[in-house]
Amino acid sequence: MVTLHKTIMTAVSALLVLAWTGGASANPEYWRHEWRKTDFSKHSIPYSEIRPGGPPKDGIPPIDKPKFAPVSKVTDIGKTEPVVGLVINGEAVAYPLRILMWHEIVNDTVAGVPVSITFCPLCNAAIVFDRRLDGKVLDFGTTGKLRRSDLVMYDRQTESWWQQFLGEGIVGEMTGKRLNILPSRLESWENFKARAPQGKVLVPSQDGMRDYGSNPYVGYDSLRRPFLYDGEMPKGVAPLGRVVSLNDKSQAWSMDYLRKKREIRLPDGTVINWTKGQNSALDSEFIHDGKDVGNVTVQKDGKDIAYFVDFAFAFHAFYPKAVLHTK
Repeated sequence: MVTLHKTIMTAVSALLVLAWTGGASANPEYWRHEWRKTDFSKHSIPYSEIRPGGPPKDGIPPIDKPKFAPVSKVTDIGKTEPVVGLVINGEAVAYPLRILMWHEIVNDTVAGVPVSITFCPLCNAAIVFDRRLDGKVLDFGTTGKLRRSDLVMYDRQTESWWQQFLGEGIVGEMTGKRLNILPSRLESWENFKARAPQGKVLVPSQDGMRDYGSNPYVGYDSLRRPFLYDGEMPKGVAPLGRVVSLNDKSQAWSMDYLRKKREIRLPDGTVINWTKGQNSALDSEFIHDGKDVGNVTVQKDGKDIAYFVDFAFAFHAFYPKAVLHTK
């Protein structure tokens, strides 16, 4: 296991060096051989902001045929390991970060709703999207590219490129389009099991495909600066400290602030709660040993609403004018 882990870390480091040094030019003419369907005449961002992340198109393979097991049958996930918990019309599904870490996208259907569960490790961004848009059902893959250190996805129907952090098309036919974000929780496995004992959980389709449960970015959220990002850093919080925001993105709260307050009530009735008992997926060699960063829930009128737990640098990169509460 140790040898395998060292091999993985060496490969990841090599890919990051390649990306940082500009392993491929940010030039559509260079990209066309791999992206023949993409309409590069349409884009909402400068191409100079896109950089290679190392792997090629779908080099980080999304999961298109997810396999599940009943919650009661799964015993290899640590009780405080993080999962993305999704409940739609009473159907509850957990997507463990121990799997999302290695695939970043799961294309699924829950209670008849086509969804994509996404996770960008470099930004700690876990977001669930409705795949239906403009009469199409889209499915997503990884481009192998990054913008502001965030995953750039693509849809297989038009090969347009999408900024995962925003759910927005940034290159191609779908430029300017927005995906609907669905409420979900980034929560401990123990918490998900308690609220959805009859639910199901994503399990590996092939047990040996990846080193599930390990973290290829050991110590990442303790670094002074993030990988593959040279933009402005936020003030009053560590760049790789976690912040919590809501859909309007007008403000965010540092996790340390929430840890002290435990509960915040907003004027519109929204309630943000913090409780202990969830591992960081980007700390120790094995996720179940990660430091405790806590669980967050956000509700309004007793119902879950969408919220986001991201690294501070990433939130600031996309929302530099937002108010950041740190104390």
